[in-house]
Amino acid sequence: MESIEVPIEHEIIDEFRDVVYEQNFGNTNDSHIINELKMSLLVPRNKKPHPAVLYFPGGGFTKSDYHKFIDFRYALARAGFVVAGAQYRVIPSIFPDPVIDGKAALRYLRVHSDEFNIDPNKIGVLGDSAGGYLAQMIAVTADEDFGQVNDGISESVQAVVSLYGLSDLLTVGSDFDQKIQASHKSPASPEAVLLNGLNISADPHLPIQENIEQAKKASPLYYVKHDVPPMLLMAGDQDTLVSPSQSKKMYQALQDENVETQLVMIRNAGHGTIEWHQDEIIEQVVDWFIKYL
Repeated sequence: MESIEVPIEHEIIDEFRDVVYEQNFGNTNDSHIINELKMSLLVPRNKKPHPAVLYFPGGGFTKSDYHKFIDFRYALARAGFVVAGAQYRVIPSIFPDPVIDGKAALRYLRVHSDEFNIDPNKIGVLGDSAGGYLAQMIAVTADEDFGQVNDGISESVQAVVSLYGLSDLLTVGSDFDQKIQASHKSPASPEAVLLNGLNISADPHLPIQENIEQAKKASPLYYVKHDVPPMLLMAGDQDTLVSPSQSKKMYQALQDENVETQLVMIRNAGHGTIEWHQDEIIEQVVDWFIKYL
């Protein structure tokens, strides 16, 4: 027989799956679809208030699988954060629907902070790819009105991590060869459809460059100002879906406004490749939120 004494180093973590945080309508130009939007939460089991991280999943604006990135979410929960993975509306819904949903998810956490042991003054956002775009947009548009009803609840966040996220919808493919650049200038590119929709009754095929002002309105880069929260940007130098320069441009804009920021380029990493799920990357993300939350 063996007898051991186990040191207590971690809280028990409870999961609240598929919590409905909002019921909304999808703006598709021609019709409206009712959406029941959900989130799943990892909550350390004690009654003290914890900082929280709200995760937005990537998916090319065509899906938002809020159960993915479990390695990141679990690592954050083990580090003492409440972690919420949130669904948001995707194509055929159009901008600003995803942003409205992200803000609704954030407000939900604040309204229900007592139930989930959240410190409402310490909430960060995390996202990859399209989710990284959404994390950036939520961070830089705390005071912007996109038609959401916020009932006076703060939509500010205190820290941001964006993994290979989009910052400027006008230049998503700018680092790539002419063929890939052409695909991003196509009316069928995800960013063009997000902006202009799938309307087949009038002007059915609009590239994003046909609507520059709206593209800027939908791009985090053009909202950067001095009071943006600290932001960690990470990108792979072999990414062939989202230009690494998207992160570089955002980093420079943040630096120009004296915002606390860091840019980390991952050598040999592509878009969502296995490099992103290694301990070194996850630990950098966790450390960023520990530092600022």
